[in-house]
Amino acid sequence: MNFCTPTIKKGSRPVSEAFAALAAKAELDRADLVKLLSAKALDEIEAVRAEAERVLLAHCGEGVYLRGLVEASNACASDCLYCGIRKSNRDVNRYTLSLEDILSCARQCADMGYGSMVLQSGERADRKFLGLVEEAVLRIRDETRSEKQPDGLGITLCIGQQSYETYQRLYEAGAHRYLLRIESTNPKLFAQMHPADQTFQSRIDCLKMLRQIGYQVGTGVMIGLPGQTLEDLADDILFFDTLDIDMIGMGPFIPHPGTPMGDLPCPDVAERVRLALLMIAVARLKLKDVNIAATTALQALDPVGREKGLRAGANIIMPQMSPTDVRADYQLYPGKPCIEENATDCQSCLNMRIEFAGRKIGLYAWGDSAHARKRQNG
Repeated sequence: MNFCTPTIKKGSRPVSEAFAALAAKAELDRADLVKLLSAKALDEIEAVRAEAERVLLAHCGEGVYLRGLVEASNACASDCLYCGIRKSNRDVNRYTLSLEDILSCARQCADMGYGSMVLQSGERADRKFLGLVEEAVLRIRDETRSEKQPDGLGITLCIGQQSYETYQRLYEAGAHRYLLRIESTNPKLFAQMHPADQTFQSRIDCLKMLRQIGYQVGTGVMIGLPGQTLEDLADDILFFDTLDIDMIGMGPFIPHPGTPMGDLPCPDVAERVRLALLMIAVARLKLKDVNIAATTALQALDPVGREKGLRAGANIIMPQMSPTDVRADYQLYPGKPCIEENATDCQSCLNMRIEFAGRKIGLYAWGDSAHARKRQNG
């Protein structure tokens, strides 16, 4: 596979011996990460990709685990400068799913064999919404138990910064993974993307709270931000390592025209896709056994972006499970795929994508990262 072409082919290409040797190093330092992320020639990129795929198969196996994505609400109390559902965007039709809507989506996930689901929303800390999430988590586990999956669905939450007490409540209710993206580990870039009341340190504090409580912790970054350097991206990977992150969700920056960052200059589409795929590959080389998602943002910029992400070292896909009548209202960026397809259509499409990438679907399994399992087993 070549990151720069619109199709995936398993033919051989000349491989840069220097990049191949560097990608195969047992321990990669910051300079190594920067060098690997700089790969541009086709054989250089293929050397990095091929080694990342080898590491993935050795440490995680060939399974691709599905997390049914349910977007519970697009109401948001935050005003991030890049986000299409930011509080100040008056063109968004706001919604919050009912408890029965969420449970219906969860049951559909279970019926399709998806071992886990992600409950995502805009950043909200109001009592009513948190009560809805807690009740949903409590009931999802019970209502999705089956002979094939006796523990019910695994539950990942992605509802932003909360208090320690809230994180604890939701963990005790039954959520066991939490995704809180840092977006950039460069404090200056972070500040340029977020309102003043959402600080870089508060984000880190929340990630540490989640780990202390017992969650499997996920985070991620945007790639191709205005002003971002290869050194910034290398530091992002080192941050994942330092915080002992279990799962990573990252993708290319896609400017939203209804935001303050919508018209800022950034790398062209091909460059952002190249960097995003290299970030997956290099993160895999450095971190070995974490879960890494092939995100929908990749597919938004490249028709086979998610397949390329899988071949670059990703092992998680999050199929859209939200009711079709609200999907168009939850657009963090323009061009989001799978807005009109129903869940069955999405399942058929993803099955083909996963098989096309030469991988197997991990059904009826939570798909916790090997990294998290090792820590839990001491």
